[in-house]
Amino acid sequence: MRLLYITNQISGPGGLERVLSIKASYFADELGHDVHILTLNDTTDSLFFDFSSAIQTHNIELKRSPIHYIKGYLKGIKNTISKVDPDIILVCDDGLKGMLLPLFIGKSRPMIYERHVSKNIAVKNENPSLLQKIKNKIQFKLMAWGASKYDAFVVLTNGNLNEWNLPNLTVIPNPLSFSPQINALEKSKSVIAVGKHCFQKGYDLLVETWKSVNQKYPDWKLEIYGTKNPDFSVSPLIDKYNLNSSILLHNPTKDIASEFQRTAIHVLSSRFEGFGMVITEAMACGLPSISFDCPYGPSDIITNEENGLLVKNGDTEALSNAICQLIEDKEFRERLGKNAIESINRYKIEEIAKQWNSLFKSLAA
Repeated sequence: MRLLYITNQISGPGGLERVLSIKASYFADELGHDVHILTLNDTTDSLFFDFSSAIQTHNIELKRSPIHYIKGYLKGIKNTISKVDPDIILVCDDGLKGMLLPLFIGKSRPMIYERHVSKNIAVKNENPSLLQKIKNKIQFKLMAWGASKYDAFVVLTNGNLNEWNLPNLTVIPNPLSFSPQINALEKSKSVIAVGKHCFQKGYDLLVETWKSVNQKYPDWKLEIYGTKNPDFSVSPLIDKYNLNSSILLHNPTKDIASEFQRTAIHVLSSRFEGFGMVITEAMACGLPSISFDCPYGPSDIITNEENGLLVKNGDTEALSNAICQLIEDKEFRERLGKNAIESINRYKIEEIAKQWNSLFKSLAA
């Protein structure tokens, strides 16, 4: 079966790129699909993640005014569809243009939309203005209208189903990105968080949380791995609480599995999520994960006090208490980590690929 993915880029270190590298490569190498990926103003000369050499990439270069941009983008997509002649088109673009694509280009063959984020991604701060609320409401209506035109609309969690009132919804989680060999090395006194610096990931809340943890356990470190963002920097807050020696900010790394295996606890402080892939990755490495019970994802993956801990969303005191609980109780921490490894088999790529392949066959038929 010939598959065409339409997305913005595949060269960066983001979660969407990571997931696409795993799925598309498996579809090409293990299931024998003819996989193509179309990007926009991207370069595949230096990819952060590994993509199968069997995948063919296409790119649209656009650097002109908005009108020319839209015309060129749609023309480029139509030309690529004509050239590739795919059996199924998959759109991985969380922006409005991706949602409305069936309306813009017509639907000459089955189309699937993959939603990798929550609707809450439109929320940029704690107190959005009335204008922003109105803008979001209009945007969500347009998104739902466009989404209804797809043959299948794939979300990542059962919670995400609550965001959309559509007849074409189906749930397929993200796959694990690795299945590492668990080492028996002594864990460092470190708590790890992974994700880009932005309002969604809640690192400002995590710094507030760590202030209390550091007072009790000054020999423990918080290590944050992710792309830094000057518009949402937590450095001033770290400076304010004099936590520079306790909180370490790292750039993204391809070998995040090694960092998970080295550290003792994973924490997710997100205000909202599309899935929370870092939770399954941490679990695969034997880490207990502590997370805000945010919409949506963590509660699908974590069973509280069995393979991790869930606390009330945004409650920094509860998050601090949970971190301290696992620092203090090594036996409990290790039991949760062991259970975590056993609980994530359902996210292995072999299992997730079966769900995708079933969807492909049903639409192609």
